[in-house]
Amino acid sequence: MKGPLSVISEDDREAAVRRLQEAYAEGHLSYEEMDERLHQVLTAQNPSDLVPPLASLPAESPATIAAVGGLIQRRGAWRVPRVLKVESALGRVRLDLSRAVVEHPVIDIELQLGTGRATITVPRDAIVEMDDLRTGWKGPLYRIRRRPRPGGPRIRISGTMGLGRLKVRHARR
Repeated sequence: MKGPLSVISEDDREAAVRRLQEAYAEGHLSYEEMDERLHQVLTAQNPSDLVPPLASLPAESPATIAAVGGLIQRRGAWRVPRVLKVESALGRVRLDLSRAVVEHPVIDIELQLGTGRATITVPRDAIVEMDDLRTGWKGPLYRIRRRPRPGGPRIRISGTMGLGRLKVRHARR
């Protein structure tokens, strides 16, 4: 017996619409193709319904921040890309999204860290997922907010951490 079909989230639907709009703006789709695919996305009932309208689009390329050692830091009013990859063999990482410009409902952060710590400060109303993060030494430090506010971004953290430790915290303001 099969379980119930999963329901598509509004965040996933909005991300699919945004990808189609960006593909149209970049010239990958004609107006008619975009219109037809938008209809498919807006009438989708479950996540698998999003696969056909997005299938032929070019893959999203992540913005990458890399350093062998030292400090990788982003804070203040920086623009957060939809997909961010952070690579460091020996350094520390500090990403502060509390005052950043977050234009996407879902942000994917991929960490590829050897040793060293990483600290990510997310907006107060963010929802954090770390299901695809593999750690070699210690698990991440994160306390889930008791009552997340609706409408905040979903921050999905994935990747591999060797001997370092990840600390995720919500901004106080």
